[in-house]
Amino acid sequence: MKLPPLNALPVFEAVARLNSFSRAAEELNVSQSAVSHQIKGLESYLGEKLFLRTGRYLALTDEGRVYLEGVGSALLQIERVSDQLLGHEEARLRLSVFSSFAVRWLVPRLPDLQRAHSQLDLVLEMTSESPVLSDRVADCFITIHTRPASFSFDLLYKEQLFPVCSRQYWQTICREQGLVEDAAPALSPAQIAQYPLLSTHSIYGRHTGDWQEWFRVVKQAIPAQARVHHFSHMLLALEAARFHQGITLTNDYMLSTRSDSDDFVRIPCHAVVTGDQFYFAYKTSRRREPGIRLLRRWLIDQAIKTGLRQEQDMVLPPNA
Repeated sequence: MKLPPLNALPVFEAVARLNSFSRAAEELNVSQSAVSHQIKGLESYLGEKLFLRTGRYLALTDEGRVYLEGVGSALLQIERVSDQLLGHEEARLRLSVFSSFAVRWLVPRLPDLQRAHSQLDLVLEMTSESPVLSDRVADCFITIHTRPASFSFDLLYKEQLFPVCSRQYWQTICREQGLVEDAAPALSPAQIAQYPLLSTHSIYGRHTGDWQEWFRVVKQAIPAQARVHHFSHMLLALEAARFHQGITLTNDYMLSTRSDSDDFVRIPCHAVVTGDQFYFAYKTSRRREPGIRLLRRWLIDQAIKTGLRQEQDMVLPPNA
């Protein structure tokens, strides 16, 4: 087995992660010249430059980025299997998750996870966009993408959007439309459009995209006289609805048994399927790690328990 100078690999990982020779030296408790010597030796062995140095500016080369992906993953694996053999009970996992999913669905359920699996130390990394799947970013992910092929994906939720408003605002709508609150028939798109529409830009990546798709389901366009108020994120639009500012489109996990869910009313009318599907993702090579296995099973159980996922939904194979 022909291996590179192994002492240099943790040094390389630290420099790349911290983007600094001096900070890496401080973390590793060695001199900056020792760090430089290790990196030069590794570059000499590989025959490739791993870093670009321009004055005080430091960046990975393309070759350095490729090497870091493999080396970082390997060092993590070595650390974890060593911890298992040493009998360390705690399993520390970094979970990268969408901010709305984290705030409205996951965080309220964490006490249950802690009671069921106290040995699991979960660190949440919130993101507003689907993250790059890499060990450098997190150990596991909640994502809407099913690539790369080196990862496994478990379905948690198939997203649909439906109109909601605050309970107080619903009382106003019923009064103005001559409806009985608890026995109202389905409202027509024309009736919905009489009230301010709270739109979330991030769902479809364009202004009013969510409401355009909702009206398109019934082969209609948004009426020209409709009043649309724009928000960058679903969390903001839902807060505006909670404070009686109009009707917004939201999904199941945003209202799933959270303490303030009773503040909202799901308006009787049609829903729109976005096509987004939420998965728990993890590197297939790490599927036997106790922490990932515990978190995977708990997330799937919670998704089924709260109605996000049906029990018969199949798990995607790693290369699906």
